[in-house]
Amino acid sequence: MEPEDAEELAAELHGKPVDVWDLLQIAAGTGLTAYVVWAGILMPGFRKVPLKLQVPYVPANANQVENVMSLLKGRSGKMVDLGSGDGRIVLEAYKQGFRPAVGYELNPWLLRLSSYRAWKAGYYGKVSYCRDDLWKVDLSDCKNVTVFLAPSVLQLLERKLLVELPDEARVVAGRFPLPNWTPTSMAGEGLNRAWAYDIKTVRQSEQERPEGSTV
Repeated sequence: MEPEDAEELAAELHGKPVDVWDLLQIAAGTGLTAYVVWAGILMPGFRKVPLKLQVPYVPANANQVENVMSLLKGRSGKMVDLGSGDGRIVLEAYKQGFRPAVGYELNPWLLRLSSYRAWKAGYYGKVSYCRDDLWKVDLSDCKNVTVFLAPSVLQLLERKLLVELPDEARVVAGRFPLPNWTPTSMAGEGLNRAWAYDIKTVRQSEQERPEGSTV
């Protein structure tokens, strides 16, 4: 939630009973209780996920979203965001013409926040946010994939993407690059940088890789 959203919510709630969800939205908007939210509310969503595959929620900023979407410019078709968090990338993808635009997220609180953001923007019901484990989702029909995940899981993700995605698919990673793939193009600098990978090119590189080398 953006700070102005939190201010609007606070105004709307003035003089009304406030429940836990209302407080969460305001706290998330101000950023004053990030650790408490993570430890007390967000962390339980990961209890069934192996520790090495857990990824803490860190929302993408406006520059990161812009750089990611710039690397998908001119493309179309299905777009999925793996670990979609508060849903902002899925929402932006829909605005730019991707159909369908789908986010996969395990945490129910973040899914509620995603739905709120979609409703506020006037796109509720037009984008999809699914409570699914990204490791179990079938990506064989996806042509555009975005990921904002921790470095600890990216090597495992490379294997899944390479096995499941069609040749015409493009993967865009934000904040951290995929460790063993050579990007087709990049956008932005520092923590705002995003990397694009074309699956057909990655597969060709893998075939040319010397036998016995690690992926």
